[in-house]
Amino acid sequence: MTDAARNLRISVLEMAYHGGDANLQSVFSSIEILRVLYDRVLKISPGAVDSPERDYFVLSKGQSTMGLLALLAEKGYFPGDELRTACQYNSRISMQADRTKIPGVEISAGSLGHGFPIAAGIAYAGKIKGRSGQVYVLAGDGEMNEGTMWEAALFAAGEKLDNLTLIVDDNASLREMLDIGKLDEKLEKFGFSTVCVDGHDEEELSRAIKRVHIGKPGAVIARTRRGWGSHILLEDRSWFHRAPNQKELVRLIEDVKSFGMGG
Repeated sequence: MTDAARNLRISVLEMAYHGGDANLQSVFSSIEILRVLYDRVLKISPGAVDSPERDYFVLSKGQSTMGLLALLAEKGYFPGDELRTACQYNSRISMQADRTKIPGVEISAGSLGHGFPIAAGIAYAGKIKGRSGQVYVLAGDGEMNEGTMWEAALFAAGEKLDNLTLIVDDNASLREMLDIGKLDEKLEKFGFSTVCVDGHDEEELSRAIKRVHIGKPGAVIARTRRGWGSHILLEDRSWFHRAPNQKELVRLIEDVKSFGMGG
């Protein structure tokens, strides 16, 4: 785990503590994906949030909102001090991102299964207007149980949206409910250029997300683990939806600091 990914996890923990709410395991599984996108891939900046030629990042997996907001604050889209106001009255910081309140948030999160169809629409519009920007969307594997996801996949492949890349945070949520087989093979049959990677390996992620896929939309199946980056979160499912108290916060931060370092 890189220092940058470690620090982002700590920011999420502190936000969760101040806000009294969180989906920590879901956020932690996607941290490396978010880091690679904002550190190595996306051609966007706080000063160009409305540029028609920008890259678009659409967060379909709303449970990773806290990771995205912590990263946007780090990148200067809004003051980092606001993260301490999470989930409090009159705050812009909430469990689900609001595009009308936070610069750099392209769509409001909430109901799962909608971000990918919106991203396909953005990519289609970009093609019509001849824009150079790429469209990247992060979805959770649980969202692949939604019909809207597969309708969007059919549309994206049918329109040959090679300016669109779907990244699936495959943390095994879906397989606990329904075994639909291999996501990469299914998306390949739908007309995508697909690749599977270790979703916690930033080098693998970077190469996969940057792949050129002419004439086809791209899909990256990132195999992850819920709570990765903390032994405590990996081992205790109660952290799926709850925030730490002060004592737990200290333990979790120390756990993240020592994760992967022999501690």
